[in-house]
Amino acid sequence: MKNMDRDKIISAAVMATAADVCNMTCDRIESLKAGHGMLNLAIHTTGNVIAESILSGMDTKLSNANVQTLPLDDVMKKVVQTAKDSGCDGANAALISAVMIYMAGTAAQVGIPAGNRKLGAIARIAAGADRCGVATIPTAKMGSKISGFAAVQAIYQAMWEGKLTRINGYKLPLNVGVSPFYGHSALGEDYCFPDLAINGAKIGTKAMMDACAGAGMAPHAFTCALFGAAAILEIVHPDAEVAEEHGVYGKINTAYLAGKTAAETAGLPEKLHIKGIDEEYDTARLIGDLGLILKDVGGPSVIGMMALSEIMAAFREGIAGSSGGAGNSPLGHLGGYAVVAMKALLHFRGDKEAAKKAWVEERIGSNMSPEHALCNIYFVAKKAAEIKPGPVTDVLLDGAYPALAQGIFRRASFAYDELSSGKKLEEVVASLEAERKATIEAGAAKILSEKLGKKISVKILTIRPAARRKISKLATRYLSFDPYFDIEVTADGKTTVLKGLANDIIPKAVLGELPDLLWAIPPACPPCAEIVLSGNNLLNIVVPVAVACVLKLHEPAEAAEIAEKAAYITASIPGAKAPARKIGELAVNIMNFTLSGSVS
Repeated sequence: MKNMDRDKIISAAVMATAADVCNMTCDRIESLKAGHGMLNLAIHTTGNVIAESILSGMDTKLSNANVQTLPLDDVMKKVVQTAKDSGCDGANAALISAVMIYMAGTAAQVGIPAGNRKLGAIARIAAGADRCGVATIPTAKMGSKISGFAAVQAIYQAMWEGKLTRINGYKLPLNVGVSPFYGHSALGEDYCFPDLAINGAKIGTKAMMDACAGAGMAPHAFTCALFGAAAILEIVHPDAEVAEEHGVYGKINTAYLAGKTAAETAGLPEKLHIKGIDEEYDTARLIGDLGLILKDVGGPSVIGMMALSEIMAAFREGIAGSSGGAGNSPLGHLGGYAVVAMKALLHFRGDKEAAKKAWVEERIGSNMSPEHALCNIYFVAKKAAEIKPGPVTDVLLDGAYPALAQGIFRRASFAYDELSSGKKLEEVVASLEAERKATIEAGAAKILSEKLGKKISVKILTIRPAARRKISKLATRYLSFDPYFDIEVTADGKTTVLKGLANDIIPKAVLGELPDLLWAIPPACPPCAEIVLSGNNLLNIVVPVAVACVLKLHEPAEAAEIAEKAAYITASIPGAKAPARKIGELAVNIMNFTLSGSVS
């Protein structure tokens, strides 16, 4: 009888917790369905439409056929509408749709002069967005943000000074300047166009890097290269062939040269690889094509550019985005694995089991908190599937749910045993929090050792809010707003303790006051950041609350209050009490429910 009671109590807690993903996170993921804050759901939903279209045999190729519309136009309209249904305005829908279709294998440009089609322009027209210059397009938020104005201004300054090309337009003879002898002959293809593409991309990319640094941001290689390429592709003939010294005729054009130069200037690797399937991309081609798309799609906003950044998180090299890294970002950022799942589905010709295995194994091996990583992907994919279900979200949900189910059950079993033995609710939550910290420390040591090529270990000694702010109720209660960390870092046997990492050590090091500690800051930051962002997953709070309520140890509101106070990691931001209370109430209702009448 006792075992039956235990099973029933644990089942009630598990079912109550799993009933609504919104109750398992502090992040406001329901609001994402209307685009409030982020557009990552559009990455998932457009991926569903694109994968469905390609796997059903629809033609998504870009061609210069002598027809008014291509099959791609119909696919693009569906993809754009899905992006809009997922919270995007016109320009953001155009950007996300064009880039997702590009990532699925469609070319960025084809054809000159009639039948000249460009993927970005097709998306912009389908979305009904207005044309926009690169100068007014913002970067993604990187603490702060800038715009393409930096690249455009620098390129135009070089243009005025005669530094972009050796060809001086004042010296062009009559009937040469706009003629086949320029655009399709040696003067343009061998001299002017390559000069513009190479010099402009280099100048624009370097200007973006300098502007980022001047705004107190680390120059972001992918972003700076993208804007450097896009800015010069507004000027140079973007379809032009170039001298064969640059590559094979018909394969290497100005867009490729601009992308190659921008990528080299920013320091990007020559090749990139999709996670899980290892499909290889030429970085020069990627940057050139994305620059071409960006200049044509219209005027995306900061959150549109953040979505673009998360699409790039699908690359193993980590060139952009936060959703593919070793840590677990806020749920509004998660998008990279929707691209990985889409690519895996196409790679394995619709085999969902193979695609699932590819992304799950990669995510487990690349994250310092794998269980939370899979759970968080489940939360976001579930919300996306409510807008537009499809094969991409199917593969994500099927791959992630076992981790979520096991995570809930394990905590419910632990909470039942501990509470039944006389432990207090706050003690149970504190034990789960200690486990979360140990998992992060061990995972960070493993991943950082692999990445840095050193034997790294980290131990977080102190975690608390109110490092600097002593009056604000928000900052004194919740860790994320003013975190204090003491952390011990060891690298190849060299050990130091960083006291006050965020509030003291980092500012002083950046200002040049602590040069001897610079080696320890890079490995110290990832595990502490993971803890600061832990409000994305509330299982350590809500599951013990559910069990405590079913055991009649506390009323739901009281249990939620106790658990949040005890969760010194998980309750890093406000918002845990309401979902904990809801889950507690539902667990009690499940436990007490009986059918009135008989079932024959």
